[in-house]
Formats: sequence, C-alpha cells, structure tokens
Amino acid sequence: MKPALAFRQPHFPKNWQALPNGELIQNEINQQLLPWWPKFFGYHLLKIGALSGALNSEQSTIKHQVTISEYPENSHIISEIDDLPLLEHSVDVCVLSHALEFSVDPHHVVREANRVLIPNGYLIITGFNPFSLAGLNKLVPYRRQNTPWKERFFSTMRVKDWLHLMGYEILSDQRRIHSTLEGNMSQGGFTNYWRNFANNYLPRLGSIYIIVARKRVLPLTPIKPKWKLRPKFQPVKIPTMNSQKVKR
Repeated sequence: MKPALAFRQPHFPKNWQALPNGELIQNEINQQLLPWWPKFFGYHLLKIGALSGALNSEQSTIKHQVTISEYPENSHIISEIDDLPLLEHSVDVCVLSHALEFSVDPHHVVREANRVLIPNGYLIITGFNPFSLAGLNKLVPYRRQNTPWKERFFSTMRVKDWLHLMGYEILSDQRRIHSTLEGNMSQGGFTNYWRNFANNYLPRLGSIYIIVARKRVLPLTPIKPKWKLRPKFQPVKIPTMNSQKVKR
C-alpha cells in the first residue's frame, strides 16, 4: 500500500466552481446531508477547508458554526487544516468535504479533526471515489494533468480503516453521481435512466462518497483489587499414641 503522504504541495480549490461540475457535487452533498443535520447536537460545528465551508448547514441545530481555511474568503479562521488552532475535545461536529485529496498528509488531517472532536462527536468526510467512472479519468493522459485528477484519490475502504483505528463507528457510507464528471451533465432522458439504473444496481461505483461517522470512546472502569489478609500459620494437630488409653 502506498503511503498517504504527497510528494508535492497540492493546490486546494477556493470554491466548488474550481472543480469540474463542482456545483453539481455540492448540491448532491447538500441533499444527502440534509436529513443528518437535525440529528447532530452540541454547541460548536467546525467546517475544515473552503469547500466544507460552502456546504449548506442551515438545518443544523448547532448555531455556532466556524469555517477554518487557508483563504480569507468566507472563512472565520485562517489556518492550515493540518494544524488546527483549537483545543482538544472542543468541537461537536467536524466536516471534511473533499479535503483529503488536496492535503500533503491526509491521514494527519483526519487525526487533527479527531483531536478537536469531543467523545461521541460526529465526523463527516466526502471525497472522490477512485473506483468509479470519475476515477478512470486518471488513466486518460490529457485528463490526469487537470484538477482534481492530478491529485490522489483515497478509497472509502482506506478512509474507513483510518476511522476504525481511531475508534469511530461508521453510521453511513453513500456513493453518489455515477459519472465521469466531465462535460455538461445536464438532465436528460438517458441521463436520468442511467442515474436510476446505477443507483439501484451499481451503488458502490458512485464518483463521490459521503461518510458519516461517530467518535466512540468507551469509559474505563477501574477495577478495585481484592485485598486478602495473609493467612495465619496454624499447625495441624495430629492425635498421638500417648493421648490414647490402652485397654487391657
């Protein structure tokens, strides 16, 4: 397995319009997360990266929502996403939308989100699925030089393996948009037919994935040692011949 580290600095997009059919991807993620927002409770919601900050979370019951990004546009805190300026266990929900593909050390980005997330908090991760029609664009020479295919895609199996090692419970794993994400993806008869067919019979081959996980921390119950008193030394009394009366 190749290491997750990138050997060059990826270019993080400032908005969804910088990605092919980015607005379509953004709308699809918003649609899939719509029933989840009312289920999240807490005081602080953190969106990591510019793309995460552009997602619609108005239906969330968490009112204090903060976006951390490298760009000042639409960001509350300007910072590197792999070194969050937040205290440990200070956030109830973290959103990492299409951030791993554009990170030098994506595994460290996930660990940083895990560090600031409270026990039993929620983590949302979205990204490009390498085992999809969009992932096949990496095999096309004139496409793999363009964004986002010049970056590295991570499979959901690997991302979920990282989460399992950190003690997360996977609540949802969805794959959406069965397309190469190239060209004009307008609605049409064949497009709708293919979309319905792929959603029903090829659900794992969607071009994007949406993972919702919960951080599980089991409380440690101390086991009190059972102290035993040292037994006293007591010799065993054995009857002797002298104690017996001989009858004649």
